[in-house]
Amino acid sequence: MNTSYFAKYKGENAVSIAGKTPDWYKGREYKKLAPKYDWWKKWRDESLSEEWYKEQYYKTILDKLDARQVYEELGEDAVLLCWEKSGKFCHRHLITDWFQKELGIEVTEL
Repeated sequence: MNTSYFAKYKGENAVSIAGKTPDWYKGREYKKLAPKYDWWKKWRDESLSEEWYKEQYYKTILDKLDARQVYEELGEDAVLLCWEKSGKFCHRHLITDWFQKELGIEVTEL
C-alpha cells in the first residue's frame, strides 16, 4: 500500500480517501477514511492546530474502524489519494501511522 495525491498519481490502483474528489477523477473511493466536512472546515477556517485535527480524525474516524478490515477492503496494492502535496500535513499520513501502529504495516508516500 502507498499514498500520494490527486495531481501526482493517476494509476489504476488509486483509491480516493477524500471527502470530495476532482471532477476528472473516476476511480475508486473509500469514504470511510474521509475527514468529516464540519470539523475539517472549522480546522481550515480557524487555522486550528494539527494536533486538534489529529484528535478529531482519530475520535470521529480511526477509533471507530478496524485497521485489519480497512486494510483488507482497500487491498495491499492500493494507492490512497487526497489533495495535499507530499510533505504537507494530511490525513493520509495519519492513516499510515495508524496502519503501522495497529498492524505493523509500513505504508509509503510515492
